[in-house]
Amino acid sequence: MSRRGSPTCGVAHRVPERVRNAVGDAVVGTDVPPISVDIWSDIACPWCYIGKRRFSEGLQRYRDAGGDRDVVVTYHSFELAPDTPVDFAGSEVDFLVEHKRMPAGQVAQMLDQVTQIAAEAGLTYDFDALRHTNTRLAHQLLHLGRERDVQLDLVERLFRAYFSEGRHLGDVSELADLAADVGLDREEVSAALAAGTYADDVDADIAQARAFGITGVPFFVLDDRFAVSGAQDPATFAEALRRASEDAA
Repeated sequence: MSRRGSPTCGVAHRVPERVRNAVGDAVVGTDVPPISVDIWSDIACPWCYIGKRRFSEGLQRYRDAGGDRDVVVTYHSFELAPDTPVDFAGSEVDFLVEHKRMPAGQVAQMLDQVTQIAAEAGLTYDFDALRHTNTRLAHQLLHLGRERDVQLDLVERLFRAYFSEGRHLGDVSELADLAADVGLDREEVSAALAAGTYADDVDADIAQARAFGITGVPFFVLDDRFAVSGAQDPATFAEALRRASEDAA
């Protein structure tokens, strides 16, 4: 399940010095800056949606244990399968069998397993309805969402649309409708996607992922100091937030 960013590391490890301070927005004029959490993910990655839920629970555990630093989360682009056609004619099983050369029985077992794990995180996955597509336009939309301060609402909406509702996230009109659900202007979205306004931002995120040595997602970087790879247990995220907070102090 590594293609989908399955959990690979249970320990928050330090980011190499050569790639520190390469992500996140600068915070000026405050004695206690927020913890920056930069997340590389792909909308087509089932583990990324699970990781989003587990991180949220980990953040709550950090709060319950007395952690009081603000946390600023930013999503970054990562394409697991950039060669995926926009209008793939087939199911998720067909895609994994045809494009990844995985046995159909193994695929079915894998999807059943991840569906059960998603359910434990409170998510409903419908792989029968899922419309497999290229996610590059969705990534561009998330950059627009970041500029308009609705990125977190938007990424949640796109994940749900993809994994639970069978929406076509490679279609500009569909993406504009989903963006409107979180308050973005539909016409602005359509124009930005048609013009490729945020295409360079997607490429920059992918280049930064290479600099970090990221090969699978989700991948979390906290305060440019600690990294957590995979959809880890909430306790791991709570501990990573605690360590990032104490390290800054």
